Amino acid sequence: MHLRHAILLAVVLTPTVVRAQEYKVEVLKEAPPEALSGAIRGALEAQGYRMVDDQGKSYAEIWLRKAIPAQGKPAGPKGAILFPVLQDGELLGALRFPGEGHDYREQAIAKGVYTLRYGLLPINGDHLGVSPNRDYALLLPAAKDTAIASLPRKKLEAGSAESAGTSHPAILMLTAATEASPAKGEPALVRDEEKNTWGVVVPLSLAVDGESAPVTLNVQLVVVGVAPV
Repeated sequence: MHLRHAILLAVVLTPTVVRAQEYKVEVLKEAPPEALSGAIRGALEAQGYRMVDDQGKSYAEIWLRKAIPAQGKPAGPKGAILFPVLQDGELLGALRFPGEGHDYREQAIAKGVYTLRYGLLPINGDHLGVSPNRDYALLLPAAKDTAIASLPRKKLEAGSAESAGTSHPAILMLTAATEASPAKGEPALVRDEEKNTWGVVVPLSLAVDGESAPVTLNVQLVVVGVAPV
């Protein structure tokens, strides 16, 4: 074999090393997007959180609701439900993808602004193995989800499916916080190397009857990564 051909063959056969993407999260001192309805914008915190890649490019931006109605103080899981104090269809906040994003099912989500609502995975054979827990957040187009009130299941799922342009809702998994958020409400970022996911740990402010001040519930929103297949 000629030397030139051997060199070319070596180049072709040498495996390409792909560097894993890295992320960090920071406080975003920016008001909620104008694309949200006035009612929803007014219900959100004045600043949010931004997840950026190792090139400094923003991947996702999150704003949380000031006070989320809760059915009591957090007291741990109930069966496969991690956050039983939250109501199905309740508004949690909003998320903006500055570029194309993806949900936990690896569905492409177009650049834009979406509301975040709490939901529970249905108990049926279609969701076996997706997660040991049923909690997740659904993405709904901001232009069509304009009221604060919680949504009934059918409307919740139909609206979320529009975010992905498919027949399945666009979802991000919600899990228990594996570490406490830093002081002063700043976020933390958790990487699960085994599952290859990145989760933002954020403090949800819960409005609980009988409590004079909001009750904090730390949750982890899996923003990057997909369900095991």
